[in-house]
Amino acid sequence: MIKIKLKNQKNLIKSSYGFSIIELMVVVVILSLITLGLVAIFSGGVRSWISGESQLKAQRNARQAMDYMVRELRLSERVIISQDHKIKVSIPALSGAGSGYLVTYRWSGTPHTPVWRQMHPKGDNILIDDVLNLDFTYPKSSGVNILLEIDVDHDNAVDISLTTAVNFRNF
Repeated sequence: MIKIKLKNQKNLIKSSYGFSIIELMVVVVILSLITLGLVAIFSGGVRSWISGESQLKAQRNARQAMDYMVRELRLSERVIISQDHKIKVSIPALSGAGSGYLVTYRWSGTPHTPVWRQMHPKGDNILIDDVLNLDFTYPKSSGVNILLEIDVDHDNAVDISLTTAVNFRNF
């Protein structure tokens, strides 16, 4: 039988114990910082995506509301009552079928309230919400300019601003 004696037997035993508590704590701290950084990046991205989606939705709704007003104003035969935040128009019967109707678009003038569309005598419905400003101006007798400003995030700053000039076809 041959016996082999190792010279550094004590060093071999000490190095096989593993990591010290301080080394483990340093690794945990580093991994925690990396994880917190990744969470901050991803949560910022999610917030940005949600904000962008709400902006797109509000812009789409504002354009639809403006298109709705423009379409009916172009068809009108006369403007009956007009104020800064209100317009009432008479729309003739289309293609000789039935009778015409009256439509009123109004906004209270208070920020973050809706624009209402009232078809007489049927009643009111909301055309668009979160309105910061709605103005009707009359540069000429056969037309109207519309300014519609929307504040999506309620910070009293205009997020979406649409303006258009409408010429009445039946005047």
